[in-house]
Amino acid sequence: MVGPHRLPCDQPVPAATDQATRATRWVLPATVLGSSMGFIDGSVVNVALPAIQSDFGAGLAAVQWVVTGYMLTLGALILIGGAMSDRLGRRRVFIWGLASFALASLGCAVAPNETLLIAARLVQGAAAALLTPASLAIISAAYTGEARGAAIGTWAAAGAVTTALGPPLGGWLVDVAGWRAIFLINLPIAAIALLLARGVPADRGRSDDAPIDWAGAALAIAALGALSYGLIAFGNGAHATGSIALLGALPLIGLLLWVERRATAPMMPLGLFTSRTFSGANLLTVLLYAGLSAGLFVLPFALIRELGFSATAAGAGFLPFSIVMGAGSTLAGKLGQRIGARTMLIAGPAVTAAGFALLAWSSGMTSYWTGYLPGLLIVAIGMTITVAPLTTIVFDAVPDEADGTASGINNAAARVGGLLAVAALGIAFGADAESNVASGYRLVMLAAAVLAATSALVAALTIPSKQVKP
Repeated sequence: MVGPHRLPCDQPVPAATDQATRATRWVLPATVLGSSMGFIDGSVVNVALPAIQSDFGAGLAAVQWVVTGYMLTLGALILIGGAMSDRLGRRRVFIWGLASFALASLGCAVAPNETLLIAARLVQGAAAALLTPASLAIISAAYTGEARGAAIGTWAAAGAVTTALGPPLGGWLVDVAGWRAIFLINLPIAAIALLLARGVPADRGRSDDAPIDWAGAALAIAALGALSYGLIAFGNGAHATGSIALLGALPLIGLLLWVERRATAPMMPLGLFTSRTFSGANLLTVLLYAGLSAGLFVLPFALIRELGFSATAAGAGFLPFSIVMGAGSTLAGKLGQRIGARTMLIAGPAVTAAGFALLAWSSGMTSYWTGYLPGLLIVAIGMTITVAPLTTIVFDAVPDEADGTASGINNAAARVGGLLAVAALGIAFGADAESNVASGYRLVMLAAAVLAATSALVAALTIPSKQVKP
């Protein structure tokens, strides 16, 4: 999403505006640069997974945890990150996030084994959960009116660009300098962002806020961690261990809901889910992003192991997906306003499902251009149709004062869907993943198609033709 931009006025600028300009001069450079680390890491690591697996001689479960570890703490803590920004100060939390992300990146880069790499990725995810909401809060506080919309649009556009460039850049780094370089590159970025953050307006936070929901955050990590561990263990053939972990997650989920219902300031207000539209939109998000995350996780393995692509070529293979989504987002937003969110949210996931089905059919083909690219483009078109109206319907389903919380919950829903889908991938590949790349790829893409189709059905059952904002 690219926000509107205005050219400077021809008339002299008043002194007050000069002061405001000086106060916000470093806000966008600092927040864009800091957030870019999280955006890049969210898209670049998948391309490096085959190299990481080969370097450590690790199994599928280990590389699953490299991704799910990051998703786990990010998805569970992103709501708390927003609350911390409000309570403890936006700039302070942003700086904490930058420093923590840099240290965790260094830990990833020097990790001698997969266990320590996964531990560092957990810390990275927690740091990203501070960076993203704090950066948006800094922008929101620094700008007003149309300038705020333009600033947020610039921030979002920069995120889209860095996400798009992540895979080819990461693939090139893997080929030239090894997979550790994709983490080392974060260090100079963080150092520059920390210097720029000194120019961000200081704030003390709001001391009158209710207590931060630490109990909810801890229970969310425990419940999602148990689910992830159970799914990964089950897929790795440890059925008894996996079953115990999955069953153990159930009381943790129940306790989380109990705590959230009674918390003074819950990170996930359950009252919002009394809206059928809000509940449906978030269920749609979990299902659709589960399919997307699973599909994009296995695609680099197919390109590298089946087609013999280099990491650079595999990363470049994702560019058409990013280009379509970036180029079509504005048009999709306008179309959604014209024909309604319901139609878009049924059609978009349905098109995405067709794309995944085509990708499943491409298994075993020897050409990227005729085998893999058509399905990837259709998935990109379907996601482009979906994203803008999904954001709109989430906001329209809740009162104005709950917009921030609703957006955070929907963001977390997307990450949780991806977390659980990646954790479950071992079920498709089996214990001997190396010899089952083609068959495992086909099953994952078919499962992604089913998840996307189910999300279209959820939209048909829960999204109204016209939503009236409460």
